[in-house]
Amino acid sequence: MQRINDTGLPFMKMHGLGNDFVIVDARAHSMPIAPALAKGIGHRRFGVGFDQLAVIENGESDAHLVFFNSDGSTSAACGNATRCIARFLMEETGKPELTLTTERGTLLARDAGDGLTSINMGAPQLLWHEIPLAEEVDTLELPIEGAPTATGMGNPHCTFFVDNAEAIPLEEFGARYEYHPLYPARTNVQVAQITGPDHIRMRVWERGVGITLASGSSSCATAVAAARRGLTGRKVQVDLDGGTIWIDWQDDGVWMTGATAHVFSGTLTPEFLRSLE
Repeated sequence: MQRINDTGLPFMKMHGLGNDFVIVDARAHSMPIAPALAKGIGHRRFGVGFDQLAVIENGESDAHLVFFNSDGSTSAACGNATRCIARFLMEETGKPELTLTTERGTLLARDAGDGLTSINMGAPQLLWHEIPLAEEVDTLELPIEGAPTATGMGNPHCTFFVDNAEAIPLEEFGARYEYHPLYPARTNVQVAQITGPDHIRMRVWERGVGITLASGSSSCATAVAAARRGLTGRKVQVDLDGGTIWIDWQDDGVWMTGATAHVFSGTLTPEFLRSLE
């Protein structure tokens, strides 16, 4: 079997509201992605650059997805990348509905019309050990300054409700709480402002990435947190730095609907791949 280091590695560049991804389709050929390779591709000066890298693999469903952050660490869930891949597979197969598997579990995808795609991100994890947290605490209001809410969506989230999301120095704020000792696996950090009935303005610091223009799982977690605290209903519009996403917390899970974009396709050269060995 030829190695990708000898043949090059085809990829697609996609984004969901500016949350950008490198997508590797490994269904036809096995393409193992090591953390060092993911980190190298993710560098925005020496590689391609991405918030997450996603690998499409064969599975018992329409496809199985594996996610890496730009620092080379893995993530069980990535809502925007899942939505991008679902749109790609729908266009490839002509199917209006798909079943995708991830470390998070089995996710359903639907064509929502008008170029939008919906993903059921599953039921939120609300118990402290599911998220996970380091000790048993009230997940609705954590014993942290600002009383944020903890939510699991296959990855951990910490949502701060603030009066003005624009006024928060997110680079400093997010980095401080990503490594809070209450979160043993680190956490995604959101600052959320309720701007109207069932309307949220949110900014995101992603674990292992930094500031991102959008995040699907963070949008789901923030919508769940807002509903639990009685700040909104269970169906909300979330305005992010990169655009708008719609979240609907239903009995069968948290549905996320938004736009996607396939920007370009390319091939990583053998020389570049060998430089990462």
